Amino acid sequence: MKIISYKRIYQSMEYFSGLGKVQSRALFGGYSLAVDNTVFAMVAEGELYLRACEKNAAYQSQYSPPLLTVRKRGHEQQLNYFRVDERLWSNKSALVQLGQCSLEDAQNEKRRRRCRRLRDLPNLSFHLELLLLEAGIKDVRTLRQMGAKTAWMRLRQIRKQLNVSVLYSLEGAIIGVHSAALPAQTRQELEIWVQNYTQRR
Repeated sequence: MKIISYKRIYQSMEYFSGLGKVQSRALFGGYSLAVDNTVFAMVAEGELYLRACEKNAAYQSQYSPPLLTVRKRGHEQQLNYFRVDERLWSNKSALVQLGQCSLEDAQNEKRRRRCRRLRDLPNLSFHLELLLLEAGIKDVRTLRQMGAKTAWMRLRQIRKQLNVSVLYSLEGAIIGVHSAALPAQTRQELEIWVQNYTQRR
């Protein structure tokens, strides 16, 4: 059965070569197919399974392909991957299009998961994340909506000794750069703002 799966892997790599460099590795008793470490398909017992998503839901609804079933810790578990049948293999353009939808969905989920925690943003350490949570800033969206200055003022209510470097870190986190890469004009404006804020206090 491994030989059959290997043949299917090579065939799949050829079909999906236009999506990027497709790599395979053993996973759940089968083999995953990934582009840039983003898994979008599986091969098990010689069959190809594509990641199910909203964009390929119409195909799934029309043909009701079976989902991939694997054994984990002695129990069978269905994964959100649907089997590619011979009808689809004979229509390369349709198969590649569905594969592209699967890959894009997996990439989007990976991006969402990557930014789910505050400390996944640039400059935000575990300690700073804890301070933000204590200040009521619990997620990335709240931080971005609030802005660096308001967030910094909230943190100052908890830690009076916070200086302008924390404000640089917050501003960089929001725009997605390291604090050292902030434009000089931005750093100067933030420094002046902190001086005015502390003088008023």
